Amino acid sequence: MIALLIGTIALVVIAGFLFLHFSPEFGGKASEKQRALYPKSEHFKEGKFINNGDVNMELSGGDMLKAIKGMIRPIPHSVPDENIETLKIDSLDIVQYGPKTRLVWFGHSSFLLQISNKTILIDPMFGNVPAPHPMLGTKRFSSELPIAIEKIPSIDAVFISHDHYDHLDYGSIQKLKDKVKTFYTPLGVGAHLEAWGVDQANIVELDWWEEVNFEDLTFRCTPAQHFSGRGISDRAQTLWSSWIIQSPTENLFFSGDSGYASHFKEIGEKYGPFDLALMECGQYNELWPTVHMFPEETAMAGVDVKAKTIMPIHWGAFKLSHHTWTDPVERVTKKAEALGLGIITPRIGEPIVLDSLIMSEPNWWQH
Repeated sequence: MIALLIGTIALVVIAGFLFLHFSPEFGGKASEKQRALYPKSEHFKEGKFINNGDVNMELSGGDMLKAIKGMIRPIPHSVPDENIETLKIDSLDIVQYGPKTRLVWFGHSSFLLQISNKTILIDPMFGNVPAPHPMLGTKRFSSELPIAIEKIPSIDAVFISHDHYDHLDYGSIQKLKDKVKTFYTPLGVGAHLEAWGVDQANIVELDWWEEVNFEDLTFRCTPAQHFSGRGISDRAQTLWSSWIIQSPTENLFFSGDSGYASHFKEIGEKYGPFDLALMECGQYNELWPTVHMFPEETAMAGVDVKAKTIMPIHWGAFKLSHHTWTDPVERVTKKAEALGLGIITPRIGEPIVLDSLIMSEPNWWQH
């Protein structure tokens, strides 16, 4: 009996070792040539990327245990009672779409953006579980996406905010990579894409405050207060960011994942106002207040970046914290109204046209 137990434990340990070292889900590492460029960044120190002010991202052992217990124990209403139905969009509609700028939300932080006759994806995490293995996470709240990955037509650009599993998904990249002209990432994230078969020539890595032009569009990589890592030994080996997408007539901000800090006001002063700001609002907890915003902070950050209207994101798809699944949108809506800030809360798959911003069911999560 003891021998059987020891053998079982040994097999589990070996399986875990092989998974951690050989599963493609964990991505790749930057080459020595690539890493030699990182010290030129003001945000790279002692072999790691850092936040402004060296904000501490570490959880204590006790806090880590609390976090794990919170994820394991049942939490009332942390997931919807029923499957969230999504509105559908087809490939022909995408290809033939006209000149007006619009977005389609896929839940969490994933978007399809059509602007200046370009088709763009933002943090295209289209998988069912935000984890390296299905057994290590909870399933998506929606059984279907607005459109299947296989039916998405050619994509001009993909933006990645950082390398966490709920934003950068191996399976999604595998299905998208041959359709995408260019991937735009913060420093280091391109190594994962290369490991997954994306040609290096199709990857543009940027540091905070760097920008590139793409025909009549300007893409700016801007700060966020967060962290990175996909495995047990690669923490802060890649940079995290927010993004600005600007056309001749419109200005959009995507926050990525971020705690509330002074960089929002700096972004607003440099590049605001924004017609629409897609602002992180979900997966917060008192145990990690520096890396995710509470809903009231989301609204304040919207004011800081000088957004005319905000849309709460990073909710509505996955359970990654301990709050109820509707707590983010209910609290941020209340705070935005108190601040006199415009806010939209579209359904998953509902077209968001920038020159109207009219939602069919503003409080759809209550039905």
